[in-house]
Amino acid sequence: MVFVTWGDRRRRRALRHPRENLVLVVCLVVTALAVVGAVSRAVEADSSEPLLLLSIPALVFFVRGQLYATQRVNGVRITETQFPEAHQMVVDAARAFDLPSVPDAYVVLGNGQINAFASGHGFRRYVAVTSDLFEIGGRLADPDALRFIIGHEVGHIAAGHVSYWRQFGVSVANIIPGIGSTLSRVQEYTADNHGYEFCPEGVQGLRILVVGKYLYRRIDFDDIASRATTDQGLFVMLVNLLASHPINTWRFHALSDRSRPGRVL
Repeated sequence: MVFVTWGDRRRRRALRHPRENLVLVVCLVVTALAVVGAVSRAVEADSSEPLLLLSIPALVFFVRGQLYATQRVNGVRITETQFPEAHQMVVDAARAFDLPSVPDAYVVLGNGQINAFASGHGFRRYVAVTSDLFEIGGRLADPDALRFIIGHEVGHIAAGHVSYWRQFGVSVANIIPGIGSTLSRVQEYTADNHGYEFCPEGVQGLRILVVGKYLYRRIDFDDIASRATTDQGLFVMLVNLLASHPINTWRFHALSDRSRPGRVL
C-alpha cells in the first residue's frame, strides 16, 4: 500500500482547501478583536460581561475535557482485539498522514444518528464513530466506506483542526452565524481531501448521509453530484451558509470532480 508522505509540504498544501487559511484568519481576527475589547472593558470596570468573555479559554478546555471523558467512559475503544479491522484502518491513516502517534478511536452509541468526529484534549487526539455509521463497515460489509470515514476524521487531526489553540482562536467567531460555519465547511472539504487520498474507493459510502445505512447502496452518487449545477438559488446558498458541513450536492460534486476545490459560498 502506498501512503501519502505528510512531511511533504507541497502535499499538505494540496490536501488543504485553498480558502481554509483565509477563512481561518478572518475567524482569528474576529476572536482577537472580541478579546481585546473585553480586556479593555474589564480594565475600565465597565461591567461584568467582559469577564464572561475572558473565561472562554477555560470553557474551551472544560468542554474538550468533558467530551473526551464521555467517549472514554461510554464508548467502546477500537483496539487490536476489539474491532481489529477498524483499528488497522486508524493505524494506517495515522501512518499515511505521518502523525506522531496513533489517535484513540471509539465506537459510541448512535441511536439512529449517522455521525463521526475528531477532537482532542491535552496531547490526546481521538476519533469517534457512532454505532449506526460504524455498522456499514462492521464485519467488513463496506470496508472502503469505513476506511474513507476514518481517513476523513484522522485528516482533521493531521490538518490541525482539533488543536486547543485553534479552537480557542475561533471560539467567538463560531457563535456568529455564517462565519464560524464557513470555516467548518472549509475544514470539511480539507478532511474530505484526506479521506479521498486515503481511500478514494470509499467516496461512495458518503451516500449514507443522504438516506441512511439501509438505502444508500441504491443511490446514484453521480446524480446527486450533478445537481450541484442545477439546484441553485438564494435559499440554497443560505442553507449552505448556515450549515457546519457543505450541502450534499456541493460536497458530492467536489469529490466527483477533483479538478477544482469544493464550493464554499
